[in-house]
Amino acid sequence: MSTRKQVREAVDSMSRSEARSRAEELRDEISHHDHRYYVLNDPEISDAQYDELMAELEAIEEAHPDLVTDDSPTQRVGAPPREELGTVDHAAPMMSLRAVDDEDAFRHFVDTCKEELGVRELPLVAEPKYDGLSVELVYDDGHLARASTRGDGSTGEDVTANVRTIRQVVLRLQPEGVRMPKHLVVRGEVYMDKQDFDDFNRAQEDAGRKTFANPRNAAAGSLRQLDSDVTAQRPLKVVFYEIMESSRRGPSTHWECLRLMRDLGLRTDDRVRRLEDPDDGVDRYHELRDEREDLPYEIDGCVFKVDDLSDHDELGTRASNPRWAIAWKFPSRRRVTRIEHIEAQVGRTGALTPVAKLEPVHIGGVEVSSVSLHNQDQIDEKDIRIGDHVLVERAGDVIPHVVEVVKSKRNGHEERYHLPRTCPACGHEVVRPEGEAVTRCPNVSCPAQLRATIQHFGSKEALDIDGLGERLVEQLVDAGLVSSPADLFTLDVDDVAALEGHGRKSAENLVRAIESAKDDVTLPRLVHALGIPHVGRAMADELARAFGSLDALRAADRGDMMGVEGMGPVVAASIEEWFANEANGELLDALDRHGLVPETVPRGHRLEGRTVVLTGSLDSMTRDEAEEAVRMQGGRARSSVSSETDLLVVGKDPGDTKTRDAEEHDVETLDEPQFLERLGRARKAEG
Repeated sequence: MSTRKQVREAVDSMSRSEARSRAEELRDEISHHDHRYYVLNDPEISDAQYDELMAELEAIEEAHPDLVTDDSPTQRVGAPPREELGTVDHAAPMMSLRAVDDEDAFRHFVDTCKEELGVRELPLVAEPKYDGLSVELVYDDGHLARASTRGDGSTGEDVTANVRTIRQVVLRLQPEGVRMPKHLVVRGEVYMDKQDFDDFNRAQEDAGRKTFANPRNAAAGSLRQLDSDVTAQRPLKVVFYEIMESSRRGPSTHWECLRLMRDLGLRTDDRVRRLEDPDDGVDRYHELRDEREDLPYEIDGCVFKVDDLSDHDELGTRASNPRWAIAWKFPSRRRVTRIEHIEAQVGRTGALTPVAKLEPVHIGGVEVSSVSLHNQDQIDEKDIRIGDHVLVERAGDVIPHVVEVVKSKRNGHEERYHLPRTCPACGHEVVRPEGEAVTRCPNVSCPAQLRATIQHFGSKEALDIDGLGERLVEQLVDAGLVSSPADLFTLDVDDVAALEGHGRKSAENLVRAIESAKDDVTLPRLVHALGIPHVGRAMADELARAFGSLDALRAADRGDMMGVEGMGPVVAASIEEWFANEANGELLDALDRHGLVPETVPRGHRLEGRTVVLTGSLDSMTRDEAEEAVRMQGGRARSSVSSETDLLVVGKDPGDTKTRDAEEHDVETLDEPQFLERLGRARKAEG
């Protein structure tokens, strides 16, 4: 085997024409072996032999920089950081797929397509629904010219430099037995294998860097890096599933498109199946669902597409998704694990919540080590004991909860659990009011309640105080620097800087963030920040709409409250009692002295009485800012679509559920420019 020094000496002895010829040979050979290794998983040479080929090509290009080409394997390393990602217009809209969750809905999709096409038979193609990030790649004259994310469906982020670093992406098409198209647009999914994700997250944690919740988030964050050298260090993979455009006469079926991509050197999934009958589709769905845990990557359903491409044109599209394809989603993820112990946690309202500490288990790519048991009644109803094996589900693949106890695994050593009679944080005797399921600590000076109150006050949906995390709040309370939310506005830089782990710079940043939050606070945010029992962000919005100022809200009685939309007698009583409490009145007076009283903002009427839901992200404002803008124009911002919804604002990467529900309820949809127009605003200038 040649050493790098010997390789350099051999290159130095080459003439320029010999170097050019050899570089072309090496690029072809390395690209061939990349394809065998990364796409076909069938290498022909050892790693050492591959490294030798790459070292020779690097030496030639170093000696002759003018011979470097864009599609050279050496160019997979990251490019210099860019100030921002540019944008790319898609060849055709990148739509989301309509999602269904049961067999009846799948069969209805098939029957509807048959009826509209006037056919008895309808061949389908079944594909795993990859849980990654969609991309569009453009090849011109066989060379990768452009790569972009889905973006808003019409325009995506330019991630060409980052995509070049993914080993499974061919930089130059490698046709086998087919003619090279002059222009080709394909779509695929970028993802991380589960094992690669675990290894990557451990490395991030060891280095003190950010870790990711699941493989999809890691893939998305990696692909959107401004520095493609960072992307090059991430274990990204890609699988292609669609041809959107081709200069040569293309195949007549989707199945043939998949074969063509494979023949051009693009990686496709060998788990894709062509089906002749809906019953085969049902079987394939269950097969993939059963294989899910054993697959190297995450999937969350099965995609079914009408095979004949001419049928795609005839069936057409809806506003946000094609009528010739559907995604049959898998049920929420469930795993069995064991309860190691149960502990009571005290919230900001004094509520004691039993939390089960579990033997850590991965559910849907996320490690779950604890789960709320809510209250004593639920523990008793489900007969949950310490030491029990339980079936845990991530509802909507997000929030874990205990479905049931696996009683067949009991061995007699399990222990019953009861919430303590005294508060675990302050030792005060706890109470459970008659008719309520919640056990509470009535001590308003309880340090656990105070910590939770302060943290809620500064949370993102409340005053949004940057840097006021759980650990810092604990330090502030334990040091006696904060005994009320109002004390945050008296914090001294020197006192904060003296806390363990905080220097003067971080202390200055915190004090500055507190002052900024005070200046920017709105009435809905402040009402939510107060932590009034039963008053979440939505109710805080309604109270702000109804009363317009904090003074008017303080003066309102229970009867006034009952006129607020969505208000019930229990919530009305809770609000009246909170404002009647002397300590809370002192808190409001202290906040007023510190200048934390939002002015009544003149409100518009462009969305008066209209209920608005947002899905996806907007370029011009954050989700909170958009919802605030809706409220300022007389509208109501809601989180889910229902028959009461008037408008759905669709941003980048919208959710399938909301767009599907909007279609079913015949809800008007707006893109971002249309939304801004309704608000009476102009779109912010790009760049």
